[in-house]
Amino acid sequence: MPHTLVIVGALIVLVLILSWLVPSGEFQRIEKLLPDGSHLKVPVDGTFHRLPKTYLGLQTLFLAPIKGFLDGAGLISFLLIIGGSFGIFQETGAVEQGIKRLTVHVRRHPLLETLFIPVLMTVFSLAGAVFGMAEELIPLVLIFIALSRALGYDSIVGMAIPFLGAAAGFACAFFNPFTVGVAQGIAGVPIYSGLAYRMVAWVVATSVVIAYVMIYAAKIKKNPELSPVRDLDLAREATTVGTDGDWNTSHILALTTFLGAIVLLVYGVLRHHWYLEPIAALFLGMGILIGLISRMSPSDIARHFISGAKDMVGVVFIVACARALLVIANDAHIMDTLLLYGSAAIRVLPKAMTAQVMFLVQCVINFFIHSGTSQAALTMPVMAPLADLVGITRQTCVYSFALSELINPILPTSAVTMGILGAAKIPWERWARWFLPLMLILVVLAFLLLIPPTLFFHWGPV
Repeated sequence: MPHTLVIVGALIVLVLILSWLVPSGEFQRIEKLLPDGSHLKVPVDGTFHRLPKTYLGLQTLFLAPIKGFLDGAGLISFLLIIGGSFGIFQETGAVEQGIKRLTVHVRRHPLLETLFIPVLMTVFSLAGAVFGMAEELIPLVLIFIALSRALGYDSIVGMAIPFLGAAAGFACAFFNPFTVGVAQGIAGVPIYSGLAYRMVAWVVATSVVIAYVMIYAAKIKKNPELSPVRDLDLAREATTVGTDGDWNTSHILALTTFLGAIVLLVYGVLRHHWYLEPIAALFLGMGILIGLISRMSPSDIARHFISGAKDMVGVVFIVACARALLVIANDAHIMDTLLLYGSAAIRVLPKAMTAQVMFLVQCVINFFIHSGTSQAALTMPVMAPLADLVGITRQTCVYSFALSELINPILPTSAVTMGILGAAKIPWERWARWFLPLMLILVVLAFLLLIPPTLFFHWGPV
């Protein structure tokens, strides 16, 4: 497989060619007040009009990634600061010492080891379902990879516990304000209605993902050579900071500082709706404080910060190129056209298939737009009235949109996916080969979950 940056670069070429073939057009937009008091500009159904065709030149291949850097400056800064802060944290040896002690404790209690994967994945799934945990996972990946490897698993298991747990919850959310809340507000259905069915679906989807990861983990523990990242894990062992020293006060203080930062992170996200900038500031302060606690000199702190940030440079370029795809689609004015074509195809289908095709259309849009709020703002004003015309409820339309998030973990255009892979130092192509069977299972599951609301009942206010 070619390098991930080459794959995303090829996608830029394909989207540029697509921009030459698809007519330019747009919907009229109005500003809509959301339940949380914020405003979004949303398209008005039935107002699509063609625009003079916009042809982007070949220079776009080089300009779009630059615009992608500027468009994604917040996330890119976040990734570099997270990488740098963890470079300091890892240099202390506190992570390795803490995990060594925790592993010994877990292995002494077989029940704890048995519950390790299901309990933690359920916790992360709840975090995804309730407050849409996504970017916040990036700082946690390295910890779980180290812990999973210490327990006899591999890096994929360590990454899957927080990432896929939260992804299942995010897609099958019952409270997530960034997807369900915004989409229901735009679609004009009661906020957080349909809760009972979505909770059942959340249990089913989370259980499927946990079972898949547990089966894989058991196989790898029995035969580590079957791991697709075995060579990468062996390389990690060769470069791991030594932990021959004693468990000391500096280690305890460093880990306590990290745990305090995580508690403050959860509080800030839930209470004050923190996003990238305050979270990055929190971890920057954490990294500096840990360095001082560990008696590093200012110059050592700076060197370790730069070393850690350097590890994220590759993923930063990939994120910028992934953003370039949306830049091209917007500059060529084809996003609304693609949405119009998708909705037109849905209108001619039998009712039983409508929700499933809505789900697939949302998956295509999801390839370009990964922000749940932005995708809801783009698609709900068109899809919700379309649901009325084809005889399904707007609630079902909202649910087909939410479930499209199930494919996010495989998308090379997803900044969260690529940020997590960058932190885990797992190439996208290896992760994609591992995740593809699970993704197909989840797509089938999404089809099945959309059948009851499409055929058998109308969603009520519960």
